[in-house]
Amino acid sequence: MQDAESALAMPDANINPMAEDIEDIELTEEDEEQGQQLYEHYRFSVDRGQEAVRIDKYMFEKMQHSSRNRIQKAAEAGFVHVNDRPVKSNYKVRPGDVVTLMLDRPHYDTTIEPEDIPLDIVYEDDYLMVVNKPAGLVVHPGCGNYHGTLVNAVAWHLRNMPSYDPNDPMVGLVHRIDKDTSGLLVVAKTPEAKTSLGAQFYNKTTHRSYNALVWGNFNEEEGTIVGNIGRDLRDRLRMAVFDPESGIGKTAVTHYRVMERFGYVTLVECILETGRTHQIRAHMRHIGHPLFGDDRYGGTEILRGDRTGSYRQFVLNCLSFCQRQALHARTLGFVHPITGEQMDFTSDLPIDLWALIEKWRKFVNGRKEKPEGLQ
Repeated sequence: MQDAESALAMPDANINPMAEDIEDIELTEEDEEQGQQLYEHYRFSVDRGQEAVRIDKYMFEKMQHSSRNRIQKAAEAGFVHVNDRPVKSNYKVRPGDVVTLMLDRPHYDTTIEPEDIPLDIVYEDDYLMVVNKPAGLVVHPGCGNYHGTLVNAVAWHLRNMPSYDPNDPMVGLVHRIDKDTSGLLVVAKTPEAKTSLGAQFYNKTTHRSYNALVWGNFNEEEGTIVGNIGRDLRDRLRMAVFDPESGIGKTAVTHYRVMERFGYVTLVECILETGRTHQIRAHMRHIGHPLFGDDRYGGTEILRGDRTGSYRQFVLNCLSFCQRQALHARTLGFVHPITGEQMDFTSDLPIDLWALIEKWRKFVNGRKEKPEGLQ
């Protein structure tokens, strides 16, 4: 998901940690001195279909924790290179260009070390393992989270497997889910397994469903959301939905089905056709149904219901009880990369989401006047 509801790995791609935040780098005139040793922090290969755009705009769209102003300053200081030569911020990238950010300090050491962190392993064999991730656990080391992640836990669990190197991009995580999303993930132990599983995710032949508690009631029982997912132009830590014809962002498709109605909130099943960063969270907000408890996308506001103090207190209690977005990766299905067997897994709702839903169920059933749509 990248951080995702699920970040899709290309068949031969590694899921890389986020590098050092360019916002934290002080640029000075002395940095331009000739002979200064520079270290590579970011590298991008420009796609064949990329249109000619200014390099500061191109890098701004690629780098989550950056600002265009900082990128421009980095270019002025000679830190932005194309094909191993420094360029200014008005340079227009071309297909095949290799863009690098070179800085005057070594990259933060992102070597993955084994850490004794408990794992909820749903399935394991010689080629892969399926893990049930709790909410609050970061999947991969990145900016601000260099230790205590799921991959550190996997490295510990497989520390006695000589062929498994947690720093080898040919093994390990095939996809991601957000820190505060719970649920199922698959980890490849061998290069063959990762290649096969990565291809299945890329070709959309895997089966993934999520349970989400969202604000509002739906007129329909099911539907499909189609809209490109791209970085929000006003908030770099949030994703936004763009018209598919806009050319902004990447194609994203989410199917949903109503599971249970509570009038003010609704329990839905979401099935991903694509796996973009924050896909379900952004798509649901886009259609007016932010995930309950999702602070980044407005889900901690009281968006539906009456104005009584008792109702307000009930919602605040719910938000205090479940301090995260109400999203759980419930099912995961794929073809075993070696045996060819269809593998399907289901994860029960964790206690916080189960109790949250039960609170809403009892609250609505206990009211004399039912919410609109439940009469």
